[in-house]
Amino acid sequence: MEILRIENLSFSYPLRDTAALSDVSFQVKEGEFILLCGESGCGKTTLLKLIKRELAPQGEKSGAIYYRGVRQDDLDERTSACKIGFVMQNPENQIVTEKVWHELAFGLENMGLQTEKIRRRVGEMASFFGIQNWFRKKTDELSGGQKQILNLAAVMAMQPEILILDEPTSQLDPIAASDFIATISKLNQDMGLTILMTEHRLEEVFPLADRVLVMKKGKVLLFDEPRLVGNKLKNADNGISQGLPSAIRIYQGLNDNMPCPLTVKEGRELLADNYDNRVRRLHRGKKAPADAETAIELRGVWFRYLKESPDIIEDTSLTVKKGELVCLLGGNGSGKTTLLNIIAGANRPYKGRVKIFGKNIRKYKGRELYVNGLTLLPQNPQTVFIKETVRDDYLELSKVLGGDLNALQRRIDQIAELLSISDLLDVHPYDLSGGEQQKAAIGKILLSEPRIILLDEPTKGIDAGYKEQLCSLLKDLQKRGITIMLVSHDIEFCARVADRCGMFFDHTIISFGEPEEFFCNNNFYTTVANRISRAMFDNAITTEDVIELCRENGRRSE
Repeated sequence: MEILRIENLSFSYPLRDTAALSDVSFQVKEGEFILLCGESGCGKTTLLKLIKRELAPQGEKSGAIYYRGVRQDDLDERTSACKIGFVMQNPENQIVTEKVWHELAFGLENMGLQTEKIRRRVGEMASFFGIQNWFRKKTDELSGGQKQILNLAAVMAMQPEILILDEPTSQLDPIAASDFIATISKLNQDMGLTILMTEHRLEEVFPLADRVLVMKKGKVLLFDEPRLVGNKLKNADNGISQGLPSAIRIYQGLNDNMPCPLTVKEGRELLADNYDNRVRRLHRGKKAPADAETAIELRGVWFRYLKESPDIIEDTSLTVKKGELVCLLGGNGSGKTTLLNIIAGANRPYKGRVKIFGKNIRKYKGRELYVNGLTLLPQNPQTVFIKETVRDDYLELSKVLGGDLNALQRRIDQIAELLSISDLLDVHPYDLSGGEQQKAAIGKILLSEPRIILLDEPTKGIDAGYKEQLCSLLKDLQKRGITIMLVSHDIEFCARVADRCGMFFDHTIISFGEPEEFFCNNNFYTTVANRISRAMFDNAITTEDVIELCRENGRRSE
């Protein structure tokens, strides 16, 4: 039975020349799991928000949206608010109360339910989602994964029939993301809940979907079963195919006439059944000797936010050389972002020392550290914008950097072209998609021409095609001698770009190593390509590595 129908839906934001959506039409059956994917800015989030009437953006809309055959505009307020649930990308934006139990009850109170019913539903949701142990905690004490589970539980307490999720795992570590996706799958399979979900991290969610809707430039490019989408995108020259699960990308790269795999298990079977493994290792070039100048040095650093509070960072030491690219991985709330803020001078440790280019960070005066020195891109890119257009925000840097305004304008145009954001310069930053905001924020930090760049989740919300651009950009910056340190949950990206990777756990860095050594010895903090190939090959950590070894070994003899 059809539960949702979109007919010829088009939408344009105010003051934008290009339509966000153009003639979008599709139907969703009750109980289906629909995955939306596509490049950043292709219209996914706009489409989802238009389906949820209360979140619909301002702009010019045409076409129609039907829920159970009733036009959206004709739905009563209770049906619209309760039967179509929405979980946002940023859990902070959805939590409205101070206590976990009150957050679960808040929507039900607004519905006017009796106290007994509210308590029963809250208890049911807390039990189902495993919230009992932190039921009475303050919401600001929760980790990112706990906040997102709380958002989901609060929405489910309203008993929706359609659940819409806008990149719900973008701020979660790999293990928390897996747990969250497993919960979504359980809701779909065990409760028959209809799911509409957009996501850039497709490894686990892609095989779960009944159908995949692929969007490009505001239009529907494909709408089909996952395996058929993998086949149809086999020779596609676009950023969408680059973001598909590793098993599909290996299949596409080998370009043989074999069934398209979706999962790690199917990817392993494809390799074992079709390829030899006489050659088990790739021969990689040796790293340059580490005799460069030290850019960042931490020795025995301890930090806590309040005198009476527990330590967030404990006895942490770290050395990063000039021109090196270092990635830090670890769970939500482990202290990675706090460490970046210590290096940036925003947090001051109560014990230990921090040196930037051999100079104690406390001896830098005024803006000395930040003018053509060190810059930090925070986890929320919106926080770097203070003006009404991206261009005005960029020009504001002239007050900090000084110099010729015309030269700055030329530099703005160059960076905008480099990042493919020229058409976004005259748009309000808050009107951009999450991925577009991330690109624009990266552009702003590059304008300051820093020697050290600190990045907190730089790939959050951006598509695979732009990740390739970002990878090339970071490598180019390295060649210019710029030191880069980033914190990320994106294991695949770290495996591609890092000179060294570190694991942050229990308030400190517990290990460091080159990507090959680091990822090949992990079970969970490793790439999907390594999981697929580790039974056959010894040091493959990217899909390109697996494809190269398969080609070097050749097809298995019949």
